[in-house]
Amino acid sequence: MRAPRTERGRLALVLVLAAAVAVFTATVPLLRDWFDLRVYYGTVHTWVHHGGHIYDYRVPGTTYGFTYPPFAALGMLPMAFVGLGTAIALALLLNLAAAALVLWFLAGRELRRHGWFGWALAACALALLEPVRDTVSFGQVNLLLLVLVLTDAWLLSTGRGRWAGAAIGLAAAVKLTPALFIGLLLLARRWRAAALATSVAAAATAVAAWAAPDASRFYWTHALWDTSRVGRLDYVSNQSLQGILARLAAPDAPSRAAWALAVVLVLAVWGWRTHRALRAGDWQAAFALTGLAACLVSPITWVHHLVWLLPSFAVLLRQGRVRIAAALYAVLCSSVVWLWFDDASGIDGFLGSNTYTWITLGLLLGLPAGQPSGGRERLSHSASATAAPTLAPTTPANTTLSVPPAAAGAVLGNAVGPARDTAGRSAGSEPTGVTRPAAANPQSSSDRASS
Repeated sequence: MRAPRTERGRLALVLVLAAAVAVFTATVPLLRDWFDLRVYYGTVHTWVHHGGHIYDYRVPGTTYGFTYPPFAALGMLPMAFVGLGTAIALALLLNLAAAALVLWFLAGRELRRHGWFGWALAACALALLEPVRDTVSFGQVNLLLLVLVLTDAWLLSTGRGRWAGAAIGLAAAVKLTPALFIGLLLLARRWRAAALATSVAAAATAVAAWAAPDASRFYWTHALWDTSRVGRLDYVSNQSLQGILARLAAPDAPSRAAWALAVVLVLAVWGWRTHRALRAGDWQAAFALTGLAACLVSPITWVHHLVWLLPSFAVLLRQGRVRIAAALYAVLCSSVVWLWFDDASGIDGFLGSNTYTWITLGLLLGLPAGQPSGGRERLSHSASATAAPTLAPTTPANTTLSVPPAAAGAVLGNAVGPARDTAGRSAGSEPTGVTRPAAANPQSSSDRASS
């Protein structure tokens, strides 16, 4: 599409898009009432002020409590000394700042070419993406963890490798999913960064064990292995390999052997494709592939965890695959998986309820990796071990863009609303974290889920 030529026209377009995004996010999918943040807040508040244990707390009226490693609770301790309203405001500000940093890391160079207009369009597009809007309205930490990982990638790309790995280690101490990025550092033979990441994660875990020894013992010996604490594996929001197998086997338990085999295969594909990307010096694709693999192999990947797909969109746009990126973006804005909230049986359920997993798997298999883009030269194998990662997408010098590629799907996204089930209920208003508790009013705020 052609962008308005005048500043007044651009401002009018941004205002219209911002209004549409605001109306969409506030009314169509409904907000999650900061449910996960309420879990965090209640946990640390009970721990500090009432002598409770981290993993004993439950949100009143639900069975949901804290599911992260003890270090995460330690990092959230400041919430115990402010009111819930203040905690919500701070979480919102942190997530907005994290979203801006993600855009800067992934598309900053391109967006700078288009000034404030490009940034505004990209922000509108990002706000419509279901994983992002759920992360914000749940009060989740996913965007913050993504920023930590991308920070290390930026440190490596700018020659500041002395402290590279520390942020990945910190992210892995908060949630286990980012730990796979330590594997990426090992594949890249970034021994110092991998050692630093492992050391930081271990040190953070040790500090948590010192501060909360009973909670640490319970988490690492029991809670970590009990997925029922997080939610039902077959819940439609679980867009991982385990989620596919669980929905196929429901109401029985999925085969652990089948899941283990699927994980091994995915990790093999990830290792092969990432190694090829690293040999070509394509660090942006290597980080993107690692985020995809982490989502697939995790036992539970709720929809809001899929912010780890964002680096893949940067790769697609860098390689000029704008139509593919726009199509995938539109699907990830649509909340389409909730059409199968009540029944995921049959071929339509198998295909439809796992839509986001198919996208993740397809990107892992087909994401352009190790391919030259713009002026970036292909690096030899001998140079790849010390090559700095390139995060910002590049555009050929002879290419003129009227609208930033990062925002190319924004108009399409505005036209896509969340799917509605046959009862007329907005599927996007359902919890995306764990099993919805049985209740007379299943859409009350107390029924939101946490993970």
